[in-house]
Amino acid sequence: MSVIIFGSINMDLVVRSPRLPEPGETLIGHSFETVPGGKGANQAVAVARLGIQTALIGRIGNDGFGQTLLQGLESDGITCDRVLHDASTHSGVAMIAVDDASENNIIVIPGANGNVGEADVDRLRAALPQAQVLLLQLEIPLPAVLAAAQAAKDAGVTVILDPAPARSDLPDSLYPLIDILTPNQVEARQLAGFPVNDIETAHRAAIVLRQRGVKTVIVKLGKLGALCVTESETFQIPIFPVRAVDTVAAGDAFNGGLAAGLAADLPLSQAATQAAAVAALSVTKPGAQPSLPTRAELEAFLAQRETPSTPAD
Repeated sequence: MSVIIFGSINMDLVVRSPRLPEPGETLIGHSFETVPGGKGANQAVAVARLGIQTALIGRIGNDGFGQTLLQGLESDGITCDRVLHDASTHSGVAMIAVDDASENNIIVIPGANGNVGEADVDRLRAALPQAQVLLLQLEIPLPAVLAAAQAAKDAGVTVILDPAPARSDLPDSLYPLIDILTPNQVEARQLAGFPVNDIETAHRAAIVLRQRGVKTVIVKLGKLGALCVTESETFQIPIFPVRAVDTVAAGDAFNGGLAAGLAADLPLSQAATQAAAVAALSVTKPGAQPSLPTRAELEAFLAQRETPSTPAD
């Protein structure tokens, strides 16, 4: 019962303003804070807080941010002995703007994350015999993602790829290595090559991606919930209506909840429902890692919502 996350570790520099600025515009904001983040680290925290044995493999830089990030991860019980201290550069940083409607835009400066490569994959290979699930994202170099997926495939470990940040140039050789692909609408459009904005287009995109070799595709559709397409079934994943405060880590929460569910041997539909609940809880609090719920918080949330809403086709 363990999950390895191979990916990015960032410090998020978060500003809040009434609305997001237009190009060339200067706004006066409400606040500024530094918050531990990075898609890899966020997903590791999401898994660990659900009570699953979790290891993170990646890099931090030679700066104060790196030490702060590592201490935070270890305080959540995440195994970080394979996180490399890269003296050649700074830790990854994400510049995040959040408006009063809880929408956001993000600029990521990779730093040490951009140096993740074969040496890091070697550390991953040594850890894979103890893992059930490998969770990947795209905030590290694509060759490292491909090599990590191949290593997990060779070891018989389930591979989940969160294809974020969105890009359209995934190599054909990567798709057959992916057990579960979890794009949002923007990412699905980039990968499939056409707009994805409802259940019908999500299903079309999932079929395209499965034809490239992916076993299961889960397209996240925001307020419409999500759609899961496998070889044998297609089903919608319910939504849990909440009052959103900050959506910045919702995708990471979803993937962490999914990986944790699969590591706990839940059926896919139950793991996906858990993922939706974790994501819903995450948007009710500000920040990336601070918003991610514990197992107790998740169980209390689910107990209050015996029958979640399922969007219509």
